[in-house]
Amino acid sequence: MSIYQKFCTETFDETGRLTHLELHYPDNFNFGYDVVDAIAAQEPDRRAIVWANPAGQERIVSFGEVARISNQYANVFLTAGLGRGSRVMVALKRHVEYWFTAVALHKIGAVMMPVTHMLTEDDIIYRFRQARPSAVICTVENEFPRKIQAALAQTGMEALLWTAREPTEGFRCLSQEAETASEILPRQETLAHDPMFLYFTSGTTEYPKGVIHDQTYPLAHIVTAKYWQQAEDGGLHFTVSETGWAKASWGKLYGQWLAGSAVMVYDFDSFSPRQLVSVINKYGVTSFCAPSTVYRYLVRKSIDPMPTLKHATTAGEVLSPDVFRQFYEKTGLTLAEGYGQTETTLLLANFKWDTSKDASLGYPSPFYNIQLQAPDGSPVPDGEVGEIVVCPPGNGVQCGLLTAYWDNEELLSNVWRNGVYHTGDAAWRDEDGCYWFFGRFDDIIKIGGFRVGPYEIERVLAEHPAVLECSVIGIPDKWRGQAIKAIIVPTAQHQPTRALEKEIMDFANARLAEYKWIRSIEFVSSMPKTISGKICRASLKEERNTEDKEHGRGEQKK
Repeated sequence: MSIYQKFCTETFDETGRLTHLELHYPDNFNFGYDVVDAIAAQEPDRRAIVWANPAGQERIVSFGEVARISNQYANVFLTAGLGRGSRVMVALKRHVEYWFTAVALHKIGAVMMPVTHMLTEDDIIYRFRQARPSAVICTVENEFPRKIQAALAQTGMEALLWTAREPTEGFRCLSQEAETASEILPRQETLAHDPMFLYFTSGTTEYPKGVIHDQTYPLAHIVTAKYWQQAEDGGLHFTVSETGWAKASWGKLYGQWLAGSAVMVYDFDSFSPRQLVSVINKYGVTSFCAPSTVYRYLVRKSIDPMPTLKHATTAGEVLSPDVFRQFYEKTGLTLAEGYGQTETTLLLANFKWDTSKDASLGYPSPFYNIQLQAPDGSPVPDGEVGEIVVCPPGNGVQCGLLTAYWDNEELLSNVWRNGVYHTGDAAWRDEDGCYWFFGRFDDIIKIGGFRVGPYEIERVLAEHPAVLECSVIGIPDKWRGQAIKAIIVPTAQHQPTRALEKEIMDFANARLAEYKWIRSIEFVSSMPKTISGKICRASLKEERNTEDKEHGRGEQKK
């Protein structure tokens, strides 16, 4: 029996489809003690982490090691004065020390604040002022320690400072201190609904928001790992994500260990499709999850077969149906898309029991009651656009959903209107119950009496071989109210010309209803992006809504 079964009751129908999953856990549930230490007590040599880097270094870490080393880390933190409720910024890239640090912080009841090492000094200052962390644990790479010190000086704040692997001026070395710390850690007093994470959102439409999840958050990822990613008991799951993002919690630790799978960690900086395929084959990866960019590159390259890989998933950004088809042709695997937010766990997905529909969001998770609602809260029929909302059970408690926005009760009240959680995302549902993304409500383009979701146009544009990246926005138009403008990064093989502009516009408009026609194209060399790599549509709109006065012809911008 996998350890996840200790914490839930599953209900299946006659076809084997999971129809409901109900969690049960002690009032003091803590992932560090009740999952990691419990596995280590039963199977200390069981594989937990397979870590490697491009330099050829590798390390296999057992659950016994995770339990022991996390205890040592925890004792270092306790001795330094950290404990239950302490907020700790963690920027450890894909270093193996992240896993020891995370489990240790969970054990002492601290609130972990994962961030990416790619943050600028201003980004760090913003997060310091928002969350006021008591400590920072970081990599020495990318001059991150220097940026931390500069941000502390700028804000006038103080914090305990550690680097993970090697000492640097002004910082203590965590791994060195842990070597002499006790391996014995008495269980610390924590509660299941104590805060566990403070994640900052991507900030695609506004400033990043601090999202709080409690100690039950890992259990809500049972469905994520077991039934969407299909992480196997005894298998090896590989999610391509840096640990600064919530996606790492989706695929690099919690649900996978609960399901009995080890996690593959490749500590790299520069993405190479061949490199990832080599890692998958060398270590025998059985399930894989990556953003759309990875799959776009994989299908354009002549990649080697991946015989151990049994399942592949993706989430987060537009991926054209053509990529789904090409990936299937190359691998024999059907890509399964999923949907969720930093504020949630997996809400919708193409699950193991579903017939996947390319480029769809899939079907509601059996862990949540998902509905489509109109602005007045009424249900939306199939085929019509509504907002994706989550309706909690009668007691109003729903594990996996945020418990607060950091220091922002007004924002929390806004997303929890009328007793349901509002995602702010628009979708429509087909006759089979499958959901299709329409766009953020903030991004919907209103043309005359029609509403157009950027996503459906971007999907069509992405099919053109000259389009590397694209984004669609609405710009002011005196006749239509708004007109559709496509902003495109062309592939290296295509030069931005009037002829290419016309070719792409004709290609797309021939596949779109007339009210969705693109009226203007702008070629750019790169897109403004958040530090998580998502296209920042708000920046695109802000720049162009003040510039564009005429629509009816395309333009180029170099």
